[in-house]
Amino acid sequence: QAQLVESGGGLVEPGGSLKLSCVGSGFPFSSYVISWYRQAPGKEREWVATITDFTFTISYDDSVRGRFTISRVNARDTAYLHMNTLKPEDTAVYYCSARHWDTVYWGQGTQVTVSS
Repeated sequence: QAQLVESGGGLVEPGGSLKLSCVGSGFPFSSYVISWYRQAPGKEREWVATITDFTFTISYDDSVRGRFTISRVNARDTAYLHMNTLKPEDTAVYYCSARHWDTVYWGQGTQVTVSS
């Protein structure tokens, strides 16, 4: 059974950093495009960043470019989202997704709260 599990969320002060992890199992992780999304209270889920499967091509939403870094270690079936210079508006539940053609898996999400 395919599964994605996020971890690493928590409460951090503005300007702080967090590292989120996304571990896949039950499917060939290295063949899937990995993306991070987030959903703030009362808002729609929005795309944050993507890293492709074989070329590791990376793209970011403008709101996080320069502050967040997406990466993956296929040997560990794991993707990461390093978040620096966090702002209160980054507060959201963060989800990772794995996509291969029309097959998409989602994790359960991890809460990130940026507040003093």
